[in-house]
Amino acid sequence: MELLVEKILIYGLVGVICLAAILFYIRKLRKQSRSTEEKIGIAKEEGTYEPASLHPRIDKHRCIKSEACIAACPEKDILGIRNGKATTINASRCVGHGACFHACPTEAITLVIGTETRGVDLPHVDANFETNVEGIYIAGELGGMGLIKNAVEQGRQAAVNASKKIQKNHRADYDMVIVGAGPAGISASLTAKKHGLKALTLEQDSLGGTVFTFPRSKIVMTSPMDLPLYGKVKLSETSKTELLKVWNEALNKNRLSIRENSKVDTITPVNGHFKLDVLNGEEITAAKILIAIGRRGTPRKLNIPGETSQKVAYRLLEPEDISNKKIMVVGGGDSAVESALMLAEQNEVTISYRKDAFGRLKPKNLQKIKDAMNEGKVDVKFNTNPTAIEEDKVMLKTNDGETLEVENDLVYIFIGGELPTQFLQKAGIEITKKFGEAVMSHRKKN
Repeated sequence: MELLVEKILIYGLVGVICLAAILFYIRKLRKQSRSTEEKIGIAKEEGTYEPASLHPRIDKHRCIKSEACIAACPEKDILGIRNGKATTINASRCVGHGACFHACPTEAITLVIGTETRGVDLPHVDANFETNVEGIYIAGELGGMGLIKNAVEQGRQAAVNASKKIQKNHRADYDMVIVGAGPAGISASLTAKKHGLKALTLEQDSLGGTVFTFPRSKIVMTSPMDLPLYGKVKLSETSKTELLKVWNEALNKNRLSIRENSKVDTITPVNGHFKLDVLNGEEITAAKILIAIGRRGTPRKLNIPGETSQKVAYRLLEPEDISNKKIMVVGGGDSAVESALMLAEQNEVTISYRKDAFGRLKPKNLQKIKDAMNEGKVDVKFNTNPTAIEEDKVMLKTNDGETLEVENDLVYIFIGGELPTQFLQKAGIEITKKFGEAVMSHRKKN
């Protein structure tokens, strides 16, 4: 009898412990769900819930709530747990690291571009980064992958794939011409050197492409990457200057030079190879072309009176050299806010933004601009659009139709860039709109 009572007590104790564990788990699950729901609500209000471009898509049937994807993501609150499954929160802040994709133990994550309702225009490329025009390849930001590490890897792979198709008896000036000297272009240039190709790299501005246009003090977010003929670059958070130094070292070490200020106007197939017309009047021929330009190579314009004056700029290179000026920054994205914050250290800064609140900002930038607004360091005029830029002022129009005059010395415009559609289409490259199409899946990976 005593043995039976002892067993009942033991089983009862075990049952209580199991029940307590289950209740604790359920309580934790509900708490996680509430927290994630609150964050999703905030994301919807701030306009960061809907993805702008590349983002993770989660298969609910395969997700086991390991939270490995959340721990692996270098960004903040891109993913969360709701009802025991992973879900997106601030999808528009995803920059395509792919860390969640690789970390998921059940292969429940696919990286997709666009959504069922919001398409993203991208040039057509296949798994080898070749376009519909045989012999022309595209890598990097133009193809939808903006992260530096991803662009470097794509540049390498595209150059390798192109090199395999180069015929030895071609009559072109070069085996390969690389258009663009950003992360993908630099990687492709080094890869071409490694494979013994006669290659030329043309850059419309300066070495670094889009990165070069960043302010000198801007922190460039990246992650460890393998740079061909250079080795492992272990960077997680670095400055523009440090990153450009690495690229210059890699190029100098391998005796490679980039031809800067050489914008390619047209690419035309001729006798089995390609002819490139450069805006300086030069004609160059190549067996293969690798296009590694950015989506923002051509700044979007306001198209208002006075925009062509010398006081207007579309990039900020040396903010520390500007002081005691009345500056207008137009735009509400990360580039606009970061530039405004740097300029506000020595100047009187006003931001004109067409919406009623900042959306799609990185969390750090959002907090910094809120602090600057509360401290009176930056004057933000929401719901406004510039209508004219004059010598000593900028005219704004509110969404209610009111006209505002703002005294002004300099104007910086950061409203995104235009996809070089015309340039690509003149070369025969098809542009397609992607509606939630996978660019990184385990099916492709395998």
